[in-house]
Amino acid sequence: MGNVTSSVAAKFAFFPPDPPTYDVFRESDGRLVLPGVTADKNMEVHLLETKPGNKIVATFWKHPFARFTVLYSHGNAADLGQMHELFIELRAHLRVNIMSYDYSGYGASSGKPSEFNTYYDIEAVYNCLKKDYGIKQEDLILYGQSVGSGPTLHLASRLQKLRGVVLHSAILSGIRVLCPVKMTFWFDIYKNIDKIRLVSCPVLVIHGTNDDIVDLSHGKRLWELAKEKYDPLWIKGGGHCNLETYPEYIKHLRKFINAMEKISIVKPTKQLTQNPSIEVKHNKCLRFGIRSGINRKYTLSVADPVQVAIYRASIFLCNGNESSPEVPGLVVLPLLVLGDCGEEHGE
Repeated sequence: MGNVTSSVAAKFAFFPPDPPTYDVFRESDGRLVLPGVTADKNMEVHLLETKPGNKIVATFWKHPFARFTVLYSHGNAADLGQMHELFIELRAHLRVNIMSYDYSGYGASSGKPSEFNTYYDIEAVYNCLKKDYGIKQEDLILYGQSVGSGPTLHLASRLQKLRGVVLHSAILSGIRVLCPVKMTFWFDIYKNIDKIRLVSCPVLVIHGTNDDIVDLSHGKRLWELAKEKYDPLWIKGGGHCNLETYPEYIKHLRKFINAMEKISIVKPTKQLTQNPSIEVKHNKCLRFGIRSGINRKYTLSVADPVQVAIYRASIFLCNGNESSPEVPGLVVLPLLVLGDCGEEHGE
């Protein structure tokens, strides 16, 4: 049952660039390289095998004087080939190592994207950091952007000695992007609203006030539920995929990194910010995903009754009824995108 729902959700949550924006090559000495990234960039490429057997690409951007390593999980409409400049800038300004990776089915990674595959992906990357670089939890900061907040909080909820977590334009859960529901349903994906409560390290939340893909209320609620709150960054006028262009973004991240250097992992961390009252504003129903005002359609076969149940449940949650197109053998859905930057995708 879980595999079926994950498969259905994947149709609406993942949009890897097609074709991929890069490839991986092996040099005569056995080293893996990415085209366009020269040796002086001090970056190492890995091809990691996940628990289900997928081979995913990971890149380690080393800083010679790094105190911490940031494990970066990107959004759903990008791959590593589009992010070189960002990682170089973060490494330089924050003086950290950056470990990035492509989810199964993204870039040069094999397999198909799914919620559970992203969990296996980040676990494989974390194991690589431990084995190949000797990175300890105490020196690791997890960073999740948009859908990347899912695997980030999955891992963070299982590691009790992490240095910190950064949630960038994060989601409460998949269904909650569609509708402001009050409870978590079995067919939901990326149940971050539940996992954030299990994270024991300081959490920095960054969100744009004009995010029309994932409403600001998602970031505020995640911050409210975090045990160890760090001063959040609500970027005035920021959207879903342009926060890196605001000067306060890198300034606040640097402040966070500096604060993490002063925290003793041995002793319980103190509250890192005050608790101002939070007004949670829910996003509008079905706000998430019809791009540029184009009401595109996605057609699914109803051979599996579970798919119909999921569809009808989502319609009920949003509209308070179960009305659906009466087309024999077909269910027609709006194309919902757990969306980040990138080209539009559709049938």
